[in-house]
Amino acid sequence: MIEDKLEILKQRNAAAEAGGGQDRIERQHREGKLSARERIEFLLDDGSFEEFDKLMQHRCRDFGMEAQQPPGDGIITGHGLIDGREVFVFAQDFTVFGGSLSETNAQKICKLMDLAMKVGAPVIGLNDSGGARIQEGVASLAGYAEIFMRNTLASGVIPQISAIMGPCAGGAVYSPAITDFIAMVRNTSYMFITGPDVIRTVTHEEVTKEVLGGAMTHNQTSGVAHFATENDEDCLRVIRELLSFLPSNNLEDPPWRESRDPFDREEEVLNTIVPAESNQPYDIRRVIELVVDDAAFFEIQEHFARNIVIGFARLAGHPVGIVANQPAWLAGVLNIDASTKAARFVRFCDCFNIPIITFVDVPGFLPGINQEHLGIIRHGAKLLYAYAEATVPKITVVTRKAYGGAYCVMGSKQVRTDLNFAWPTAEIAVMGPEGAVGILYRRELSVAAEVETARSEKISEYQEKFASPYIAAERGYIDEVIEPKTTRRKLIRGLRLLENKRDSNPPRKHGNLPL
Repeated sequence: MIEDKLEILKQRNAAAEAGGGQDRIERQHREGKLSARERIEFLLDDGSFEEFDKLMQHRCRDFGMEAQQPPGDGIITGHGLIDGREVFVFAQDFTVFGGSLSETNAQKICKLMDLAMKVGAPVIGLNDSGGARIQEGVASLAGYAEIFMRNTLASGVIPQISAIMGPCAGGAVYSPAITDFIAMVRNTSYMFITGPDVIRTVTHEEVTKEVLGGAMTHNQTSGVAHFATENDEDCLRVIRELLSFLPSNNLEDPPWRESRDPFDREEEVLNTIVPAESNQPYDIRRVIELVVDDAAFFEIQEHFARNIVIGFARLAGHPVGIVANQPAWLAGVLNIDASTKAARFVRFCDCFNIPIITFVDVPGFLPGINQEHLGIIRHGAKLLYAYAEATVPKITVVTRKAYGGAYCVMGSKQVRTDLNFAWPTAEIAVMGPEGAVGILYRRELSVAAEVETARSEKISEYQEKFASPYIAAERGYIDEVIEPKTTRRKLIRGLRLLENKRDSNPPRKHGNLPL
């Protein structure tokens, strides 16, 4: 009798693990995609996956669905380990009903997320779905809404990561959009609200899925996604690396990793990395790599708003979030996309106790009718709000330009930044010397015998009197003007000082971020 029951259990488990059958799994492989179970096995530590609700089935009795009730119903949920740390994961199985979301699917995901919140562990969603299951009608839509609600409640409590590894269309896109990070796979994944066929019917525009919502579209143009990966394996490796910087929940500190990189290492090249001519570019990523542990910088959204750089690194083994203007792209100017990109990253770091290091070389906000009409004031205010609201340790280094309102926004002392350093090359002022001289000395220059000579003299005078970092240091807005080669040591020493920092915001339900 026991043997018979064990045999039934084996048969049912085998049916669930078979998914939509070997033919459909091989079709996934031909399209360059792993199966749902293969993705989970690759993502998690070997042998650590424990599955939930393996035998659940859908409840639809219409449209001939009663005769098709595969165990698991096209979604795999459970928990396992990544680098020995607990995570929860769900993977949509495209080989079963195209991975479409049913009422049962949604219940499995919600159950998983509820438990993840209770135990304080990250949730990773591997998305590969044709969307809502049409046969179930409003029950499927209600299932999406249940998931969205849990995404919202989990935001800022546990890390949420979405991998788009196939289609993700219609209402399904909103769950990944609420999560903290989205990774997409080139050529096999896409996201959009309405597909090419609907667009062709409504607007008569011709567009492919890849151009409309492919990996590079959302990494480069829309900014919806954070990573563009080469294939399924690369996508899963990126997620593993990303998690190595993150705590499991908002009550934990980020995971420390032993580093053999000396904390007091000095880099002579930093003393000369900023060009003598203030309008000449340099790559801020090189500065970051010279400062952080083992030159390892994990960049996020590298293809979007390239005039600002964000990502994770370690200093003395401790994870930090880095925000830096990029002089090599649009002179590091702040525009709408750069402001929103950096603001969301700052807020994420603040949610999860990750210190923020800011490198400043910003000539101001991007001028122009288009930027003004699209709301640069509102979007720039997001970055200002994010820095001012953040209570984690914050350290700012001004490497060169810090002009106008952009100085205020980029982690200035006045928005509760704890330590503010400047290199001797720093220029901190209301505006650049050329523009300022044109305003302050307009009359003198109009009657000067040698206009260019007089202008050059006034520019030098302005730089010395108003733009020098020592002027800001005299007022306490800069804590110290440092030799660039000592930046690593200053940052690590500062982080140690701030290790037990306590700061808070006024009691309130929540602030009203200028969305």
